[in-house]
Amino acid sequence: MKVKLLSALILFISQVGFSQTIKGKVVCNNYAIPKVEVINATTKNITVTDANGEFSIIAKTNDALVFVSKEHQVKKLIINPKLFTNDELDVELILKAEELNEVLITNMPSIKISKDLNYENAKISQYTVEKAANRPIVKGVNMGTIENGITKTIRLYGRAKEKPQIEFIAIVKASCNQNYFVENLQLKPDEIELFLQYCEIDPRSKIIPKKNNALSTMDFLLEKSINFKKL
Repeated sequence: MKVKLLSALILFISQVGFSQTIKGKVVCNNYAIPKVEVINATTKNITVTDANGEFSIIAKTNDALVFVSKEHQVKKLIINPKLFTNDELDVELILKAEELNEVLITNMPSIKISKDLNYENAKISQYTVEKAANRPIVKGVNMGTIENGITKTIRLYGRAKEKPQIEFIAIVKASCNQNYFVENLQLKPDEIELFLQYCEIDPRSKIIPKKNNALSTMDFLLEKSINFKKL
């Protein structure tokens, strides 16, 4: 009995001795990511990154750390000394790819619509059958075809969906890193997302992606930051 207790005590001490507080930062495209769950899958300990994307958690070599964020892909790291830079763990997450809800229709032949709805439905159904006979079946994609068991005839003679415009926020993040907002615009890291949303309300933000001019973008951001701080 004493031998078992001694063995258990030695094992416990050895585990505690090798464990240490790991400090690090989670970023995506050089932007700090707050509210990321950092999970030590080995010990079941959990923490969350702060407004600057920083975290600290108890772990040891070979422990598995898992990083979970709603907008980013899950990342898993096995702790080892090679991962650290200046005694800190730098973690880069990747944004989740946006899923396409619909397939864009291009080069669609024009269809004249008659006032007779039954006639039009029959004509469109025939058009669908002819198109289906001349192309391979696409599995797992909603194309509105008979092969997929879908009869959304209204989409065949409706207008094709317009291609989405490049978002203002995406353009700004690609042009300016986090240091620009903090040092030049004097914003706090946790204010950046709110500030960009504030800028996006301005109709002029729709013109920024079309101009693709870095100087115009920065002038616009500087002007909006002055108003933003007055709120």
